[in-house]
Amino acid sequence: VMESGALVLSDLGICCIDEFDKMSGTTRAILHEAMEQQTVSIAKAGIIATLNARTSILASANPVESRYNPSLSVVENIQLPPTLLSRFDLIYLILDAPNVDNDRMLGQHLVGLYYETPNVVEPPLDHGLLRDYIAYARENIHPELSDLASRELISAYIEMRRGGSHGNGGRGRTISATPRQLESLIRLSESLARMRFSRVVTRTDVREAVRLMKVATQAAATDPRTGRIDMDMITTGRSTLERELEENLGASLKELLIERRGNRMSVSEIRRTMEELLNTQIQQEDLTEVLRMFEADGLVQYSERSQTVFVRA
Repeated sequence: VMESGALVLSDLGICCIDEFDKMSGTTRAILHEAMEQQTVSIAKAGIIATLNARTSILASANPVESRYNPSLSVVENIQLPPTLLSRFDLIYLILDAPNVDNDRMLGQHLVGLYYETPNVVEPPLDHGLLRDYIAYARENIHPELSDLASRELISAYIEMRRGGSHGNGGRGRTISATPRQLESLIRLSESLARMRFSRVVTRTDVREAVRLMKVATQAAATDPRTGRIDMDMITTGRSTLERELEENLGASLKELLIERRGNRMSVSEIRRTMEELLNTQIQQEDLTEVLRMFEADGLVQYSERSQTVFVRA
């Protein structure tokens, strides 16, 4: 007997996932295929099948230690694989900032649930009507891009890409948008037109999709160290600045080790020397990663137990 999972049961619907950060690695691997190809493949007990999972995914995740650190990136706070995080069209940061009005409304709502006759605010739209509205739009409304909307999409994408470049002849360029973000803009624009029961995507829909992208995903992709939008924060988990620092560390460390051929050095001594040379603080894990790379290349022999490095002659 083969039982369908949540993604397959949500075919042509929406799958809501809570505690997204606590999912196992196996489950996350399944999500990669579902979000990329809209299918789920099964090869167990002699059963080989590919099931449809044409579903939208709405997920919520908690930060590490249940506290969001604004000095760290979204990937570092949530610790989800960048390959999975980059597949979401919109990523919203919902921070619990104190606000008297909002706190009062939330408190009244929660307390009202415990009355004998629940005292809660009725939603502005009936649940049944909203369900029928969404079902009709999904089944009957299939918007197409107009010429003006297509030009607006291309223009917006170019403008987003341009936002990642800065001075020095383009040196140190960051990626502020990728083709995956362009596909997200197209889907968002079509969804906005579908909400209006419109069969044509207009420039207004595209502009609203761009606005949503800027206040959501690009805000989450802002490097807290530089304040610049860097989509590599989402797609790879590392910012352009971090990669540049690692490259500088590797080049300078290689020069230092070549001068010390045949000698044994402690990791703490290397770290102290490199901080003086580069005039910046170096994290232990970054230095260890570079040393392991040099060990794989046969340049050094790194002992993690004694925290020493022997430079081969």
